[in-house]
Amino acid sequence: MKKSLFAVAALSAIAGAAQAQSSVTVYGIVDAGYVGSNQKLAGAPSTTQPVGASSSAFGQSAESTSRLGFKGTEDLGGGLSAFFTAETSLTPNDSNMSTLNNRQSFVGLKKNGVGQFAFGTQYTTIFNAAALTDPGNLNNVAGNVVYAVSPVGGLNGKVANPVTGATGTVNSTSVTGQTDAFATRAANQLSVASDTFAGFQVNAMYTLNNSNQTQTNSSTGGSTNYNGWGLGANYTWNKLFLTANYQALKSTQTAYASLSSPLPAIWGGAAYQGVQTQDNQSYIAGTYDFGILKAYAQWVSRKATDTQNSNYYAKRNAQQLGVRSYITPTIEAWASVGNGKVTAFGVSNPSANFTGYQLGGNYYISKRTNLYAIYGSNQTAASTASTAYSANNYALGVRHTF
Repeated sequence: MKKSLFAVAALSAIAGAAQAQSSVTVYGIVDAGYVGSNQKLAGAPSTTQPVGASSSAFGQSAESTSRLGFKGTEDLGGGLSAFFTAETSLTPNDSNMSTLNNRQSFVGLKKNGVGQFAFGTQYTTIFNAAALTDPGNLNNVAGNVVYAVSPVGGLNGKVANPVTGATGTVNSTSVTGQTDAFATRAANQLSVASDTFAGFQVNAMYTLNNSNQTQTNSSTGGSTNYNGWGLGANYTWNKLFLTANYQALKSTQTAYASLSSPLPAIWGGAAYQGVQTQDNQSYIAGTYDFGILKAYAQWVSRKATDTQNSNYYAKRNAQQLGVRSYITPTIEAWASVGNGKVTAFGVSNPSANFTGYQLGGNYYISKRTNLYAIYGSNQTAASTASTAYSANNYALGVRHTF
């Protein structure tokens, strides 16, 4: 009897250990509320470029993009573990929930005291750094000149381009998610990250998706290549955090029929969707926690160059300062202000100076649920080849994390 009880206890311990070795977590964010925007152009060079537009609607994902995800780890022993993440976006105000959007899907291995690697669709090196150093936590409201998204909820998915005055699709995506300032995600990616040693942590990425076909006629064959790499380094000392990052992405389509396409849309268009583009991006930032508030400083640069003709390029630089603080244990607020410049050669050589600011606050009803209010504004000055542009974006909503 004692032997039987001992055997049962031993089997129970083994089963418990096996269950503890692996875990899967379901997580997500649901963010919805009221969203409004006003956008104006100083002039309308053609009928496709609106002088002004506004929107007012019950919207979604103003503070955080709504999402549903699954992540898990398995203890392989000896400090080695396997991990995975699979994540799709959610659209609370869309009646059709059948479409899955691959935000992230990757699998990898981690060794305690060394680091980790993963394969799949993942955030880029710069995005990961910006997520740690942005005063607005990379929300989707206008006014942030570093995480330069189009005004959420504006112009029925269209926004006037701050350089050329042309309209373009909000947050256009191809292989990578896009903002004006940097690529946010890359598919076909290998990421590597070290553990932290003496305050230093380094990471890298390499993305590879090259396809070549034998040409059979004037419209097929050639190659469609998308590749790139990124490097980043972080340093933490007491309450100071510093990060420096660089990534270079290249997309080349050499089918016979498309060889003569220059950089068609300098900003927010095909240059960032990768027709014939070398896309170099840099990001440097730092934070310091004073206790009563946390201060932020950011600088970002991006240059997209036509690979067929290096005389065609567009370059964007921006810098931003911000603060974030808990006013009370349940009320949090942030503010940011920044400016920058866009320069280009080709397509009428557009250039412009721009400014932006953002104010926001959270009221935490619980650890998982908060009410928020955010207001942001962007201004672009007129130049020889660009139109003066302004956008105001505001949102009131509720966000729940699980």
